[in-house]
Amino acid sequence: MRQGAEGELEKERLTALGGLAALSLDALSSVAYGPEAILVVLVTAGAAALKYSLPITGAIVVLLAALVISYQQVIEAFPNGGGAYAVSKTHLGTVPSLVAAASLIVDYVLNAAVGVSAGVEALTAAFPALYGARVWLCLAVLAAITGVNMWGVAESARVFTVPTLAFVASMAAVIVAGALRAHPVVPLGHSLPSVTETIGTLLILKAFASGCSALTGVEAIANSVPQFRVPRVKRAQHTELWLGVLLGVMLLGLGALIRRWDVVPQPGTTVLAELTAGAVGHNALFYIIQLITLVLLSLAANTSFGGLPVLAGLLAHDNFLPHVFGLRADRRVFRYGVGVLAVAAALLLIAARGDTQDLVPLFAVGVFVGFTLSQVGMVRHWYTERSRGYVARAWINGIGAVLTFAATVIELGSKFLEGAWLVAVVIPLLVLLFVWVRRMYTRIGQQLGIGEVPAHPVKRASLVVVPVAGMSRLTGEGISAALSLGEDVIAVTVVFTDSDDDQAGDVSFRDEWNEWRPEVQLVTLRSAHRSIARPIVSYLQSIEAEDKYHRLVVLIPEVQPARPWQWLLHNQRGLILDRAIRHGTQNVVLCRLRYRLATLAADAADASASQQ
Repeated sequence: MRQGAEGELEKERLTALGGLAALSLDALSSVAYGPEAILVVLVTAGAAALKYSLPITGAIVVLLAALVISYQQVIEAFPNGGGAYAVSKTHLGTVPSLVAAASLIVDYVLNAAVGVSAGVEALTAAFPALYGARVWLCLAVLAAITGVNMWGVAESARVFTVPTLAFVASMAAVIVAGALRAHPVVPLGHSLPSVTETIGTLLILKAFASGCSALTGVEAIANSVPQFRVPRVKRAQHTELWLGVLLGVMLLGLGALIRRWDVVPQPGTTVLAELTAGAVGHNALFYIIQLITLVLLSLAANTSFGGLPVLAGLLAHDNFLPHVFGLRADRRVFRYGVGVLAVAAALLLIAARGDTQDLVPLFAVGVFVGFTLSQVGMVRHWYTERSRGYVARAWINGIGAVLTFAATVIELGSKFLEGAWLVAVVIPLLVLLFVWVRRMYTRIGQQLGIGEVPAHPVKRASLVVVPVAGMSRLTGEGISAALSLGEDVIAVTVVFTDSDDDQAGDVSFRDEWNEWRPEVQLVTLRSAHRSIARPIVSYLQSIEAEDKYHRLVVLIPEVQPARPWQWLLHNQRGLILDRAIRHGTQNVVLCRLRYRLATLAADAADASASQQ
């Protein structure tokens, strides 16, 4: 039976192909805007600067190779996932690990927002009439992706597998068809803006920083190793390798076509669309490839939904986030992490009005901070472990650390005034939040004595107070439960003095109580202000002042509706009393007993049958 259950859980985890579909969309789809981001910077210096696009792409691919090799080592060394956070926590200390975690969380949220907005912008470019509704379209796409991820990790991977394979095949078709042609099928525009900059190191570095947006999402697989099927490490490593190979080939292939055909960015279209038209022409295949690209850009947000919830779960396990982020629902889903990511991305989309260009300057800065910390941590890991081949492995990570640190400085410096300053502010704020949550959990743990053997149980005098409003099965269940909790029980009811009907109702209720004979005192509290909470709180305060009982317990019986909408049919008396008592008393233990209507009816039927 246990093996069967474990087998079912394994089916809900990812295969290598499923991991590529669920966790690599961000990186793979970045070829739609990464090469163009390089050209947008270079074109400001005129045609002479465009020749640097392919060398810059080559440098980005070298950095990609270093990252892929490094993260394969991270996966092996930290099979429980966490990527930069896990590495930094083990080898660099608490603060660096929290900086890594905060930077990754920022990048995951930005990636989700950018992926959705880029996809919707592709749609509105094809159908301009939808432009005014772009924010609502962004939120609708985000809601759909969130729903799929709430459904389950393996299920979401199956949904995204076909679009991912279709996109890779489309890019292969463009690259191969373009390579076989000496000239593009359709003429491509070569108009350039007036030259405003000179070619120099700063321009090249700025273009490199913009192109590095293609490397976001590379760490998501290392963060999500526990999501893979057994053998998890091998499957995750294979997925990371295939991600690097596919992304590197697509970047170099598209970069070569850009250089060969002297492609420059044109208004009203994208560089990828220009390359597609040049390779296959303006035909049905062109529009199919554009549609597939649109879908992949929208679904690229799924990388964040695969990585951030797992990272949040690890932070929750270490007491740096509320423990609810570590809870898994059915199908192994971290639903709280998924939900918070969706809300944060939605707020960003609303603030940016669905405009990708307002979000891009913030993009990729945070992730390179995590990349650098991960590489440095792995260097220390190999010198600490001193396993076979540790010197070569340390050199690999050391080179990666130098490259990613340089990229971090370039990213932050070139994008600081364009919005990167906001990321530089948010990351420290998140670190302070993590520290505050950890401090609160430490304080709560000390107060609860978690892990300590408590004193021997002692029976102490207690009084149980039960607010009642009339004779019913709910009143009977509440009094019965109170008698089970303590020897001294008092029932209290509130009567409004501004109505004769209420006075008469009180007399009738007391007569019924005496006839019932529950052996429990009924205390009537009178109120002239139509408030049930104020007189009960005053009564409890008077009992607390007497200091006769070691523990004062208030037990509130109430109905648990069978359906959410049925909450509207109930008077919320329990909620009102709950809030008032918590704010108005010092040491009262509050207990709300929620009974299902079917349970109350069944208990009453059993009681009647036993009496007969």
